[in-house]
Amino acid sequence: MATYVLKTKRAKTRAIDYEKELNPQQLEVVMAEENPILVIAGAGSGKTRTVTYRVARLVETGIDPFRILLVTFTNKAAREMLRRVEGLLDIPTRALWGGTFHHIGNLVLRKHAKLLGYKDNYTILDREDAKDLISSVVAEMNIDTISKRFPLPDVIEAILNLSANTGRKIEDIIIERYQYFWDQAEAILAIAPKYRDKKKRLNAMDFDDLLLNWKSLLLGHPEVAQEYSERFQHILVDEYQDTNKLQAEIVDILAQGHRNVMVVGDDSQSIYSFRGANFENIIEFPKRYPDAKIFRLEINYRSTPEILKLANSSISNNERQFPKSLRAMRTGGEMPALVPLKDEIMQAEFAAQRILELRDQGVPLKEIAVLYRAHYQSMELQLELTRRDIPFEVRSGLRFFEQAHIKDVVSFLRLMCNTSDEIAWKRALKLFKGIGPATADAIWTLVSSSDDPLRTIFTEDALTIVPSRGRAGWSKFLNTIQTLTKEELEGAPSPMIEAVLLGGYMEYLQERWPDYENRAEDLEQLKNYSVRFANLETFLSELALLRNVVGEDVVEAEVDEERLILSTIHQAKGLEWSYVFLISLCEGKFPASKSLNDPKGEEEERRLFYVAVTRARDGLYLCYPYFTIQRGTGIIQRPSRFIKELPEGSFERWDIE
Repeated sequence: MATYVLKTKRAKTRAIDYEKELNPQQLEVVMAEENPILVIAGAGSGKTRTVTYRVARLVETGIDPFRILLVTFTNKAAREMLRRVEGLLDIPTRALWGGTFHHIGNLVLRKHAKLLGYKDNYTILDREDAKDLISSVVAEMNIDTISKRFPLPDVIEAILNLSANTGRKIEDIIIERYQYFWDQAEAILAIAPKYRDKKKRLNAMDFDDLLLNWKSLLLGHPEVAQEYSERFQHILVDEYQDTNKLQAEIVDILAQGHRNVMVVGDDSQSIYSFRGANFENIIEFPKRYPDAKIFRLEINYRSTPEILKLANSSISNNERQFPKSLRAMRTGGEMPALVPLKDEIMQAEFAAQRILELRDQGVPLKEIAVLYRAHYQSMELQLELTRRDIPFEVRSGLRFFEQAHIKDVVSFLRLMCNTSDEIAWKRALKLFKGIGPATADAIWTLVSSSDDPLRTIFTEDALTIVPSRGRAGWSKFLNTIQTLTKEELEGAPSPMIEAVLLGGYMEYLQERWPDYENRAEDLEQLKNYSVRFANLETFLSELALLRNVVGEDVVEAEVDEERLILSTIHQAKGLEWSYVFLISLCEGKFPASKSLNDPKGEEEERRLFYVAVTRARDGLYLCYPYFTIQRGTGIIQRPSRFIKELPEGSFERWDIE
């Protein structure tokens, strides 16, 4: 057994007045005796403050920081907590290990790597490194990725990652999320062990290995498990609702000797199952630790009573939860507004106009956010904000029309509109297997010197440029162009987009992107949006105008801190704004129809709604368009079930002319 020499200074005589600094619920957590502890921390209830004071209390009562492990989901959060502890106690906390699971795992593995067959100077592979290594494995296996549909390294890496973090078999992941690659399941399964062996030969670990190897070390070497269980007499885990199966198992192993583990989280904010987060970790904690004490933080410092009343009413419809009711420290404010609107265009116009009114009332743009379930739902709003010169920042990724898959499809339309568009030609060509930059350049050289480029590509001169490995891709490209030139399409953007998608782009999307379904949904909405335009030229002009304004990006020095925020709800978790607009609250869009295929899906979607509304401090607008266009046909949309189940008095209805 290892022997430790504890040299850390004890706190000075200055004692913290916990009763003064904490509310009664927080105080109860901070002063709790040694036991397994589950803290259900509601939104805006001072969770970080509570964890910080708990650490300070442990140190003040004589626990050496060396004996404490603090696990958070960002290293920045851990550093901030430790900085606060140092400020409270006026002592250094360097001996306390704090950080993400991956950070702590790396610290352990650096010391014991040789027990697993690694050297202690192993390399950590980032996502790009991992994809490059997977590419080399695929090449070494001589897998035919040209004539057959085969996932690119991004997709393979995503499959392996999900399998590692959920503890599920690779074939189960493929069946559930990537069923269109089931015919390649055998090859994907063969890649996994070869990739693992190659990493070990190269003395390298990817991010998943930092957890997998940490767990293997603890299970395979009981003396190491005992060493760290005895060292870390107190384990605190933040954001526990976001942990995956592997992370929870590591915590349980470390705590098995003393069981002094405190996990803090909010089951009502468990919204990341698509990343592998396991809701069962927090909901089943009392079963794994029958002697656990459960505390609730329900006093909310963020939102008005009116907003919290709506949030409480909504989440109460979930069956699997730790019941709680957020209580506001603030006095009364505005009633949340339910705003039915004719369609997505009117929704965008309302949001933009109301945002300008709020700004005129003294609310900074950076204190206003528009949240949505899926990225495509912000498309019309982004256009409207651009037209009105309202600066905005997209937190959910790139602006809608800057995304790679949108630009890919639009490149076909651009070259049909202007056959001299070099950028469009090259982008479209390189989407097909076997056609790389050199071939695309050569094709462009040929067509750019022709009076009729669309006829030239069908000649023998063009065919001779294409290498044998690219002939199948070239044939698909020609078929797509042939379809786009058909008279019945008459330059109408919607059927032209459909032709591109059916011409092979959907297959490319599946092979290229792990989030294929989300991108396919974006493209479907682009097609629906394009129906509003009489011809291709008008549609492309609208998009070009938007791209140019985005490119100028307004004067950064003046507006850097003064931008409206646009974000998916998933990206907005942990943030807050004075005013929040929640848009496209329609059945099938929120909750998302695909999520309802999972028996647990509706409750996670309701938790997502709960997260969205609790981002607002002062004002909340719930918007739903009751008419939309899908596949060229106008349809009536129903309001989200999350609106319909709210009791009377939860909101006031705004009828917009």
